[in-house]
Amino acid sequence: MNESLVIIVLLVSIFGFLGAGVWVGLTLSGCAWLTMALFSSRPAGDAMSLTIWGASSSWTLTALPLFLWMGEILFRSRLSTDLFRGLAPWLNRLPGKLLHTNIIGCAIFAAVSGSSAATCATIGKMTIPELKRRGYPDDQVLGTLAGAGTLGLLIPPSIIMIVYGVAANVSISRLFIAGVVPGILLAGLFMGYIIVWSLLHPGAIPSEQNTMTFRQKIAESRYLIPVVLLIVAVLGSIYTGIATATEAAAVGVVGSLILSSVQGSMSWATFKESLLGATRLYCMIALILAGAQFLTLAMGYIGLPRALAEWIASLGLSQFGLVMALMVFFIILGCFLDGISMVVLTIGVLLPTVQAAGIDLVWFGIFLIFVIEMAQITPPVGFNLFVLSGMTKKELPYIARVSMPMFFLMIVGVMIIYWLPDLVLWLPQNVR
Repeated sequence: MNESLVIIVLLVSIFGFLGAGVWVGLTLSGCAWLTMALFSSRPAGDAMSLTIWGASSSWTLTALPLFLWMGEILFRSRLSTDLFRGLAPWLNRLPGKLLHTNIIGCAIFAAVSGSSAATCATIGKMTIPELKRRGYPDDQVLGTLAGAGTLGLLIPPSIIMIVYGVAANVSISRLFIAGVVPGILLAGLFMGYIIVWSLLHPGAIPSEQNTMTFRQKIAESRYLIPVVLLIVAVLGSIYTGIATATEAAAVGVVGSLILSSVQGSMSWATFKESLLGATRLYCMIALILAGAQFLTLAMGYIGLPRALAEWIASLGLSQFGLVMALMVFFIILGCFLDGISMVVLTIGVLLPTVQAAGIDLVWFGIFLIFVIEMAQITPPVGFNLFVLSGMTKKELPYIARVSMPMFFLMIVGVMIIYWLPDLVLWLPQNVR
């Protein structure tokens, strides 16, 4: 079989379908069916029905709609607005002052959301009007928010981690634990950038009157208690072994419903909107996953993963060279596909090569999250760029440009976790 011809057919069909506006999930199924019909003797219809049913009925995937629902509840309740009020009094003494609310707010919300777009939108609704009112520069407000919103993918619980764990047959709980330190590292890099930028542009940051006493700051911090309790309930149940990732997602939904009800921000209309929003989003993701599973099966039948692994091995790349090549590959792919599509499209092909290079699959999952985060702020398909453009009515190229410092900091983060892999692997190896 001519592998080059198979690859050309796949690429032409994928980009042809996507360019014609066909849904991603249907595009993947259509490409798989076409590939099997042309290059395999296995009946495509029979394989498609079995594979799509198997992908749709996976118990592990139950965590996904539950985390989506939890994020929708938080997005629509008063829990998110209380976050800003609790953080603001503590940040006035740092260079950059309240710009740090974007980073810390996104990091905290990421720990209970699991979605980059939900994190970006929720924190943006709180911080953008307030920071603009206080006179903070738009480019830094939007740039740091676009970058920090991607923490929703890296800091557990993460939807992308669940998808990767299912696709690569890796423990989702271990992935969640592995994402903690890299998430803190990336948030620290973003905050460090704000500090350096503020010191270089002292006149750009408005002076803040910090008249609160320590006792008043402590009093304002009470607004953080509900979100902290939710984080402790979700992540604590996973890390202590009390609950699996799926059970912890259910804990998160129940916790968010209880807390928003106690606060008085949960109504019947809000409940329905959150449930319908999570259902719509999950249906889209489930269709993508089903199509991708069928495409993976089709590529397995025609031997493409083996051929690709042999081709990459023939290049004689070192482990570092392979990681750099994959980073460039995913950055380019991220210009056209969303994160979930990137994972499910490529994992079946790349895993044999990654394993042959001696790369730990948990570490590779975190590396993959880093490069998918970059895709969230690279045009033309950058979800966070779309979210911020819709919220602020700013042009997409402008938001992409002001987000570039965050993009380069993510590359720095990849370099750090490559040279210091224990930042990723120590916790999952030592926490049971």
